[in-house]
Amino acid sequence: MGNYVPNTLEEQEAMLGLIGMKSSEDLFVQVPKGVRLNREFDIPSSKSEMEVSRIMTSMAEKNKIFKTIFRGAGAYRHYIPSIVKQITSKEEFITSYTPYQAEISQGVLQSIFEYQTMICELTGMDVSNASVYDGATAAAEAIIMSVERKRNKAIISETVDPQILETIKTYCKSLDIEVVVAGASNGVTDLANLEKLLDEETACLLLQQPNFYGQLEDAEKIGRLVAEKGAKYIISSNPISLGILKTPAEYGADIAVGEGQPFGIPLSFGGPYLGFMATKEKLMRKLPGRIVGETTDNQGRRAFVLTLQAREQHIRREKASSNICSNQALCAMTAAVYLDAMGERGLKQAAELSMAKAHYLARLLCEIDGFNIIYKGEFFNEFVTSSPINVDKLMKILEDRGILGGYPLANDKILWCATEVNTKEEIHKLIDILKEVAV
Repeated sequence: MGNYVPNTLEEQEAMLGLIGMKSSEDLFVQVPKGVRLNREFDIPSSKSEMEVSRIMTSMAEKNKIFKTIFRGAGAYRHYIPSIVKQITSKEEFITSYTPYQAEISQGVLQSIFEYQTMICELTGMDVSNASVYDGATAAAEAIIMSVERKRNKAIISETVDPQILETIKTYCKSLDIEVVVAGASNGVTDLANLEKLLDEETACLLLQQPNFYGQLEDAEKIGRLVAEKGAKYIISSNPISLGILKTPAEYGADIAVGEGQPFGIPLSFGGPYLGFMATKEKLMRKLPGRIVGETTDNQGRRAFVLTLQAREQHIRREKASSNICSNQALCAMTAAVYLDAMGERGLKQAAELSMAKAHYLARLLCEIDGFNIIYKGEFFNEFVTSSPINVDKLMKILEDRGILGGYPLANDKILWCATEVNTKEEIHKLIDILKEVAV
């Protein structure tokens, strides 16, 4: 640590002591031990570059790469047109730095502007920011946007992705925002329970559509309930689903957020990903991060400027709401290139194929004894089934056959997913294996 951080060991100890820590290891106690590297790389000293490269390659070969995937739960495998990588890997884009001075960053600013425009078209909102780190961050930032002096309660549906809920709780704890979880019934938000929770102190409600279990919520009715109490309505969407579902605006949402990873960003061991945020014009000045606007220069030519930039380099640090870096602009550009390449028809087709293949998979699964749909409502491309054998055991069997199965919810419940990349042959191979092991 001392080799890279410009302070002495004494200074480090003083800083740790100030926050009640004894060592830098104490900073990572919240990270589960199972995902922490608790040993040094076992590489002998005095090795040449070529030898070290071979050792590292052999280590990397221990990773298991799945080509057949039936798991979603917030991160999805979709087809990425080759033009996306071809454009975004250009040196002028991949090395460009954060546009502090708009007048010399027209190319980067235009790419952000195009991204914002597409997000607004998808969500039905008036204004989008230049993106945030991921979908969970976007949801948490939307909660903060909604809180007012006399409204300090945020209601989160129990059907929201658990990782999003935990991120929100982390954000809100330090800001003394009350977080209340609205119960679920049959895989969707319990409307009777929600009505009891909504009151004059409610700042907002966050709903996921489709929800974590793949179910389609009655988002319009929920929107009316929220509006009656004068609270803000936040919808977190799977962006591919917006190719065929109503926009958040059509459901009555004030803020639209979501995980933009399906827009041309590979799974990549969990990141970097992309959080999109858009809202109505009345909330524009509460939107965190950057907003790029269109104008004309002194010669009347089309030009782009940073309309709003709530970044700590520009305003008081305690009031800053943006720390988004260059890498995030590249992810936003990737999404913009993907959307431009796919077009309205291509996005709709990806959504329709994902839904059709998920329903085909669900029908075949339910023909196997012990596999039954748990929630009977309408779904997009994910659904939950029971399992006649232990889920962990089943996942291991599938992994040994080169298949990443659904997401385990319990010992006997699985969240399955299908997208346009899942072929009929892959689905039938999965079904054959399940028939074999379920007897």
